[in-house]
Amino acid sequence: MHYYQFNIGDYISHTRHLSLLEDIAYRRLLDEYYLHERPLNSGLTSVARQIGMLEHQEVVAFVLQLFFMLKEDGSGWTNARCDREIEQYRARLSNASKAGKASAERRLNASPTPVQLNKKHKPINNNRVAAPDGVSPKVWESFVDARKAKKAPITELVIADIKKQAALAGWTLDAALAETVIRGWRSFKAEWVTKAAPVTGNRLAGAI
Repeated sequence: MHYYQFNIGDYISHTRHLSLLEDIAYRRLLDEYYLHERPLNSGLTSVARQIGMLEHQEVVAFVLQLFFMLKEDGSGWTNARCDREIEQYRARLSNASKAGKASAERRLNASPTPVQLNKKHKPINNNRVAAPDGVSPKVWESFVDARKAKKAPITELVIADIKKQAALAGWTLDAALAETVIRGWRSFKAEWVTKAAPVTGNRLAGAI
């Protein structure tokens, strides 16, 4: 996940007692958890190194014990709320993909739409085009299906513009395409995301 919601009031109510270093450790642990969509490594040194706090392992250990739970088999640290939000994110992405496929099948059975050329750009066959470099197959498939559902062709110009806007916002193309699917956007503009919060690869949000 490259984005998740941050409830300021909820976060403060659960972390008011933390020291500055403990607060930083907790936020970085959340970022790591959401970014990779999986439990944190069980090894304290490994986790501390991943979040750039190798010299503060005692702080990392305290935060892990306070907000996370070590799995019964000792294979990693989990957070129930993070897991719920990750599951909901995956469900939204899956539903968007299914809806796009269903809509595409209905249109295909009704009357095929021919691909048209123009002087500005070359159309891309939505059914056969491979994912651009750096875009996961799952995200690309969902994006293609969503564009089909909106009767919006995928062209080299469209992808180039989204890639440009993603770079302006500090996002990867993969993250930008995923965001268009989840939010039901036809395209992606940097200003649509930069107004809400900074857009780094591991944007902060609040989940306890």
